[in-house]
Amino acid sequence: MEELSATFHAQPLWLQSLIGLALLAAAALAVNYVLKHVILRLAAPYLDRKSKTIDKAAAWLATAAPLMVISRGIALIPNLPEEFYTLVRNTAQALIVISVAMAIVKALTYANELYERLPRSKNRPIKGFVQVVKILVLCGAAIILISVLIDQSPLLLLSGLGAITAVLLLVFKDTILSLVASVQLTTQDMLRVGDWITMPSMGADGDVIDISLHTVKVQNFDKTIVTIPTHRLVSDSYQNWRGMSESGGRRIKRSLIIDQNTVRFLSDEEVVELKKFKMLKEYLAAKREEIAEWNARELSGEDAPVNARRLTNLGTLRAYIAAYLEWHPSISKDFTLMVRQLPPGPQGIPLEIYCFTNTTSWGIYEGIQADIFDHLLAILPEFDLKLFQEPSGGDFGPAFEKH
Repeated sequence: MEELSATFHAQPLWLQSLIGLALLAAAALAVNYVLKHVILRLAAPYLDRKSKTIDKAAAWLATAAPLMVISRGIALIPNLPEEFYTLVRNTAQALIVISVAMAIVKALTYANELYERLPRSKNRPIKGFVQVVKILVLCGAAIILISVLIDQSPLLLLSGLGAITAVLLLVFKDTILSLVASVQLTTQDMLRVGDWITMPSMGADGDVIDISLHTVKVQNFDKTIVTIPTHRLVSDSYQNWRGMSESGGRRIKRSLIIDQNTVRFLSDEEVVELKKFKMLKEYLAAKREEIAEWNARELSGEDAPVNARRLTNLGTLRAYIAAYLEWHPSISKDFTLMVRQLPPGPQGIPLEIYCFTNTTSWGIYEGIQADIFDHLLAILPEFDLKLFQEPSGGDFGPAFEKH
């Protein structure tokens, strides 16, 4: 060893420095190789195979080790200019700061991935909060990085932050708004991944596929993606269909517009004919008994039909539709079910069907609704009722032919 030392010191000064730098580089490369190609490969079977993020975090952390060898070992190399020594040391320390910061960022990403595997993550996503921590880590790393490069204490930089607070607030305005919005959305359970929302002002009508600090992504039913600033979901209104999905039923609210000119009283013969409808037997029997009692009590001695109560074809149709919906196997009996008249208008009398299906599946729901109204449209002539329809060219044809 003494001979090697003597031989080393016998060399020119520049050659001593060059040999020292070569040995330092070799040591750093050796440490890097051992960590990344030996230790990490041995540890690979014990790491999470469902995610590559943890591998990246470990790789960034392993990068800091050879940089530490350089930052510490550069002081042992003789005959280096002070400026060169300072440059290498500060650069190595700056790269260490970057490596450690990126390792922490990747570790936070992995923590969020682990959380998203839990069932409760759908109700309480933490992605926005994780992004806030990432921003704080990167901001702290930036302050330390600058202080290392200029060889000054980080406290010196922090003491000057008060003077630029207004600028920082302006620069991070959207981030602050998004953070507050994320807290509100999460704590109040206003939005979850998988919710169907409708927000016309942003052109959104579809499922939420991602909730982050700054944006919420919605995949519309035409497969387009709408990106909504997170704070807009607090400041603006939107419709969340989660309640409908969780209830197990979806509402049908649609009207048949009845031509007012076809509404009339039913004759006794027509009432007898309508008794053939199984769903009307109980209604007609009860209604005829009620009407007969009323007429006997209020119209004793009178025989003018105009003063008597009589069944109408529209009222009987309402009773038929209500009974039909009560019978229908796809209509839920646990929610509101009614058939009602809305105020008459220029186009006729709206007869509204208000009920809920026992499924929330969009395709099945549309099929049930279509089947119900197919049946009701086809049954109208049995009650001698017609729908109102705007006149078309075919309606005027016969009139022109007569002339």
